[in-house]
Amino acid sequence: MAQTSVSRPGVQTQVNDFVRSVYNWMAIGLGLTGLTAYYTAHNEAMMRIIYGTPGLTFILFLVVLGFVFFLSARINKIKASTATGLFTIYAILNGVVFSSIFMIYTASSIFSTFMICSATFLGCSFYGMVTKKDLTSLGSFMFMGLIGIIIASVVNIFIQSSAMQMIISYIGVIVFVGLTSYDTQKLKNMSLTMPADATGSMVRKGAIMGALTLYLDFINLFIMLLHLFGDRR
Repeated sequence: MAQTSVSRPGVQTQVNDFVRSVYNWMAIGLGLTGLTAYYTAHNEAMMRIIYGTPGLTFILFLVVLGFVFFLSARINKIKASTATGLFTIYAILNGVVFSSIFMIYTASSIFSTFMICSATFLGCSFYGMVTKKDLTSLGSFMFMGLIGIIIASVVNIFIQSSAMQMIISYIGVIVFVGLTSYDTQKLKNMSLTMPADATGSMVRKGAIMGALTLYLDFINLFIMLLHLFGDRR
């Protein structure tokens, strides 16, 4: 681990402040997504527009995917306020995309799965924060698993196999559990190596990117668990 010139209490304060900011923004993102999804699913006019317009859901999916790639590629070149705004818009648009889960699954199973996901996520994130083991190799392995899941999911769009979807979901849970621990440790290390004279803008942009990373881990873990435990209407 890189050496730092600040005192140990100063180091711990720096880590705590940065991680707290990351989780605060992640929680805001999840809250916006959840509220938007619920509101959209219970607004008949919006549902008719979104799911009654041919190709609109696919366009929305491409747009939210574009937000992720743009933020990841341009985070160092845009203002902190811009990054914050883009993250907020992304979370809201994602809520529109995920509104369909309220049409597919019962509200009680969505809530119970969310609680399971939250407990699992917190446990994995806590492990990533406190473990002294280097999780870099785990992260690389899980990233390869993620690529496999993406390929298998694309294939399953055409063959529509429920058995394959079940296998993808089980593997997906393992992959995103591992990625949550790895990404948390990576964020901890980022906070430790952050320059003492880092500007507020740099810290905010780092927190937004950290929040986006953990947000994606949580959302994907939730979707995989919902496939396994969700009760369909």
